Amino acid sequence: MSITIYGIKSCSTMKKAFTKLDELGVNYNFHDYKKQGIDKESVQRWIDELGIDKVLNKRGTTWRKLTDEQKQAADANIDTAIDLLVENTSMIKRPIVEGEIKDKLFLLCGYDEEAFDTTFS
Repeated sequence: MSITIYGIKSCSTMKKAFTKLDELGVNYNFHDYKKQGIDKESVQRWIDELGIDKVLNKRGTTWRKLTDEQKQAADANIDTAIDLLVENTSMIKRPIVEGEIKDKLFLLCGYDEEAFDTTFS
C-alpha cells in the first residue's frame, strides 16, 4: 500500500486530512508543495482523472490575486491552467491523496470525511 498526500502543511484542511488518516491507521508520505513544488505531469494526471474544475481552487486568495487576463487565459486553455497551477501550487485544491490499496488505484481531491472512510476502511 503506497499513499501520498499532497498539500501545504499549515493548511487547516490538510490538518483535518492528516488527523483522519492517522485515526484510520493509514501510513502515508507527505508531499509539501511549498517545499517540494509539483511537476506538470502530476497536475496533468489529476486533471485528466478529476477535471480542472475539481483540481483548480478558484475560491482561494491566490486565484483572486491573478489578473483578469491570467484568469481568462486559464479558463480558455488547459495547458495555461496547468502552468499556473505548477507556478502557484496554492491554487491546487487540498488535499490531493493518491495511491494504491490492494492493487486498486485511487485519487481523492479535497477533504471529504466519508470518502476517506470509504477509501481507507
